Amino acid sequence: MSGLSPRDRSEHWVGTWTTAPAPIEGVRLGDQTVRLIAHISIGGPSLRVRLSNAHGNQRLRVGGVHVALRGEGAAVRPESDRTVTFDGSLTTVIAAGALAVSDPVVLEIPPLVDLAVSIYLPDELVAPFQITGHGNAHQTGYISPRGDFGGASVLPDHQTTESVFFLSGIDVLADGQIGGIVAFGDSLTDGNLSKLDANYRWPDELARRLAARGGRLLGVMNQGIGGNRILHDVRGDSGLRRFDRDVLAQPGVTHVIVLLGINDIRNRQQKAEEVVTADEMIAGLHQLALRGQ
Repeated sequence: MSGLSPRDRSEHWVGTWTTAPAPIEGVRLGDQTVRLIAHISIGGPSLRVRLSNAHGNQRLRVGGVHVALRGEGAAVRPESDRTVTFDGSLTTVIAAGALAVSDPVVLEIPPLVDLAVSIYLPDELVAPFQITGHGNAHQTGYISPRGDFGGASVLPDHQTTESVFFLSGIDVLADGQIGGIVAFGDSLTDGNLSKLDANYRWPDELARRLAARGGRLLGVMNQGIGGNRILHDVRGDSGLRRFDRDVLAQPGVTHVIVLLGINDIRNRQQKAEEVVTADEMIAGLHQLALRGQ
């Protein structure tokens, strides 16, 4: 499938779904399959997935990945199931702090549908291993009993979770005129208080409106983190620290909407060394604008 890379400059990869990598605490995984649900923005004839070990302090071994159109609950549509490879291999190892991008996968997907990405994790991921993912994702995911169930139509005897583990992005192969919008923010962008599994975050609504209007298509990538700030780390890296990774490095990005600052003012932990001024916040936002040019 390596021949599915863009054939010329009229095609390129565009992010259709993302979630910002952050540390996940209090979770133990080992010899289990996680089935994660992603509500995509734009469709395409083929896709690739991105797995992140950004906050990992050790290498991450991935024993297998499948992608499919979602059925009901933890089920997938069997005819759409595809095995995902990395450099032609069914397995991969992601170094601490690194990212793995899969080979292209042939799967015709329409816009605004749910994809299920199943990841088999063969090793015991317990302290001091730091799991990378996204907590409070406002989307039900599924965790299997022990074993590799990536290709199972229905994940058996599963537990549920509202966190995403290791999956950081899904890209589609798109026409060269199609761009991408990154929604870069805090809990207001992440979807705080959004109804579980309803896809009511404002970036979801933006994706629906863009699809309904016709004309030029734009992928929408939600890179919000609850509690995130411009200037200081909390629940993941600060906006200034993560901008290159979470915005500039996103495939096909042409626009960014920044909604950060309220948590800088709030300083929830009331740390004296993290009290900020308006001028400091403006300077930080100015830096984001300069880096986005």
